[in-house]
Amino acid sequence: MTDTLPPQVAASPAGDTAGSPKKLARSLGVVGGTLLTLSCVTPASSLFVIVPDLFSSLGTFTLMSIVIGTVICIAVAFCYSELGTLVPSAGGEYAMVGTLAGRFTGWLVFIQSLIVVMIVPSIIAMGTADYLEPIIHLDPKWAGAAVMLAATVAGLLDLRANAWITGIFLVLEVIACAVVAFLGFGHSERGVSSLLHGAVSNGAGGSSGVGFAAILTAMGTALFVTQGFSTAIYLSEELENPRKNVARTVLWTLGLSAAIIIVPVTAITLGAPDLTALTEGNVSQLVIGWSNSGVGTFISLCIALAIINAGIVMVIQNSRVLFASGRDKAWPEPVNRAFGHLNKFSAPWISTLAVGIPGAVLCFVPQNTLINITGVAVAALYLLVAVGALFSRRGQHKDAPAWRQPLWPALPVLVIVALAYTLIKLDPTALWWTLGITVAASLYWVLYLRPRPDTRWVITLPEDERV
Repeated sequence: MTDTLPPQVAASPAGDTAGSPKKLARSLGVVGGTLLTLSCVTPASSLFVIVPDLFSSLGTFTLMSIVIGTVICIAVAFCYSELGTLVPSAGGEYAMVGTLAGRFTGWLVFIQSLIVVMIVPSIIAMGTADYLEPIIHLDPKWAGAAVMLAATVAGLLDLRANAWITGIFLVLEVIACAVVAFLGFGHSERGVSSLLHGAVSNGAGGSSGVGFAAILTAMGTALFVTQGFSTAIYLSEELENPRKNVARTVLWTLGLSAAIIIVPVTAITLGAPDLTALTEGNVSQLVIGWSNSGVGTFISLCIALAIINAGIVMVIQNSRVLFASGRDKAWPEPVNRAFGHLNKFSAPWISTLAVGIPGAVLCFVPQNTLINITGVAVAALYLLVAVGALFSRRGQHKDAPAWRQPLWPALPVLVIVALAYTLIKLDPTALWWTLGITVAASLYWVLYLRPRPDTRWVITLPEDERV
């Protein structure tokens, strides 16, 4: 776990001497980075694709689960902010944790993040068909695959241009969330006290109580709702003045996304005409019931655009993880060279294809299976980042210029305990899948990476502006 890292190599700008590690161009400020990252969280997609799954199992306790998940995420965001300013690398979590807590720990983090970045875009993309239904009937699997392929093409373009495109789409999805909140609060059927008493429809016209144990079981999905805030660190090599702007981007993204999701979830819970409608979680039908079919169609189209927007941003940001893994020699040399190759827009084009094309294929896997596996991987990833945060103030990192989280080391310890307990309560099948992938990756580490410490898995840190 604390396998010593060799001295990190400073990454060089694209176009330097052949064989030198390349770095991405710094072209984003806090606003651009927040727009891209918030689009990756894609609050509307979380609200309309992921939250209905919580409504079906938790009913009126859905808001409670998201609030608890958000509180955990705040502590996690502090860890990300500190580590992201210490180690501003496109490798994200694995570069941070690998630099601070050892190469093997960094490898385990990379595997969890790889599970997340490969699966999440497909989950979101499959929601497109439901919200294009007012215009055209599409098979969710094929619609999701088409969105993934379109997002892959967009991901090959200039990052700054994509920031503006996704910013426009983001405005539309925020409007959609605001309309849902307005209508829900305007048609309240129950009091605020109902948010503190868990109840779900039993499918026979009655209701069943929901306890705290059910919230713990669904916590993987609840954490998934705001998960994208962490991807701000994948842009740390492309953010201007990363020592300040990484933390600002992470925290602004989490705060905004939580507000955009929590407010309409509250409105939906209070405004659903009955418990059956709430448990079904069909937000489009609720909007039509509160207004008319025209408004419902508008909301559905905004959501569809938000999903496409999310696909674009996720492919952009997730490709940076593969780019960094190639630069850091995680694979046989031909693969490393391929993942590290940049096109004329300074986009890692092969890494982009490696994220987008398998993502299209994963759209043909059952969505619930993907959601459960991702929930486990997200919880494990956050736990390992919190472990890395415990190593952030020793040795050369103790006095390094960086944003520092409050209440250290208490917050990382609390995150570790909370997430370790959460993991054992999640879906057993998803746990076994994630464990199997992690064991296979550990064997790869033992047999291929660990025997080659000087030439494989050499984590590089880009030269950046130090404050």
